[in-house]
Amino acid sequence: MSDGTMRWAGRGTEPEATRKFYAVIPAGGIGSRLWPLSRADAPKFLHDLTGSGQTLLKETWDRLAPINGEDRVMVVCGRAHRAAVEDQLPTLQDHNVVLESEGKDSSAAIGLAAAILEHREPGVIIGSFAADHVIGDVRRFRRAVIEATAVADAGYIATIGIIPSEPAIGFGYIEGGEKLDLPGTTSAYVATRFVEKPDLDTAREYVESGRYMWNAGMFIAKASVLLEEMAKTKPALVEGLRKLAAGWDGPDRGVLVDQIWPGLEKIAIDYSVAEPAAAAGRLAVVEGDFSWDDVGDFASIAKLQSGGRGSDLAILGERARVLADSSSGIVVTDSDRLITLIGVENIVVVDTKDALLVTTSEHAQRVKSVVDALKLSGRTDVL
Repeated sequence: MSDGTMRWAGRGTEPEATRKFYAVIPAGGIGSRLWPLSRADAPKFLHDLTGSGQTLLKETWDRLAPINGEDRVMVVCGRAHRAAVEDQLPTLQDHNVVLESEGKDSSAAIGLAAAILEHREPGVIIGSFAADHVIGDVRRFRRAVIEATAVADAGYIATIGIIPSEPAIGFGYIEGGEKLDLPGTTSAYVATRFVEKPDLDTAREYVESGRYMWNAGMFIAKASVLLEEMAKTKPALVEGLRKLAAGWDGPDRGVLVDQIWPGLEKIAIDYSVAEPAAAAGRLAVVEGDFSWDDVGDFASIAKLQSGGRGSDLAILGERARVLADSSSGIVVTDSDRLITLIGVENIVVVDTKDALLVTTSEHAQRVKSVVDALKLSGRTDVL
């Protein structure tokens, strides 16, 4: 069609770029702020943290697969999690499973997916979406992704910024500048800068200004553009990724992985691509008008479970036995032990077979320091 759009049966009018779209789900990290529930062998994305009956990974798949089909969704995960991932996603195709021999952070994971897909399908547009986030309005989410593909087709690296519902200090922010006038877009802006997690007063200023959005870590771009931008700051990393991709579908994959992967730099994609691209005017942000949470700690889970009401007690666990009197917060248990709470507010109790965590919502972010201390002490048996 001359206006750059195409009509698909049952799916309305969408940018033509959508047919080039390939979703990538990086499923890595152990979610250390959710210890002792989240472990190395059972990371956060393999848990049901919303009470939906599905893991976060399966919910992510269900959001993405309808956009362009189940055969155009790739998952990047650790070797140790392959069986669990394939059990959760039985229709995931074997050639769309990319295994990491060791975690190398998001630049290597997303960059390898981009290099493989670009090698297989020049001109492909990829979208990277974390496996462990919670999104409310799926229809609005998909609409934002489809708009972002049009932005990516124009040569930008697009990200989806979440319209903030409050001055949260646990998220990074993106400042939106001049509105982009591109076919198939209505809410895309030049991204002028990224800001790390601010203090409360600064977060209030951001929200009141109307120019800032939460950084949800979603990136949509032509695979070739993403790799070109990454190569400007990390040329050795991209060189290694391209070598891996060139042999990925051949008999030498294992040898190449053993030779190249251990030496790749470990760096987040925000630093290798997003921030430099924003400084160069190559990054765009599409407004996401849907609820979103990265489920970063147990306080986040309690908030999700209670619908934002701090006076409730959230309980997760198929065999949970909890008696509570005048108490609020969250109890997560995978045992049938009776847990009794009396007169405690904003409590966090996580009960597993070999570890018990008790803290408060206020200190939930500090759980990561416990994990770090256990690593230093050699107590890896509970990690």
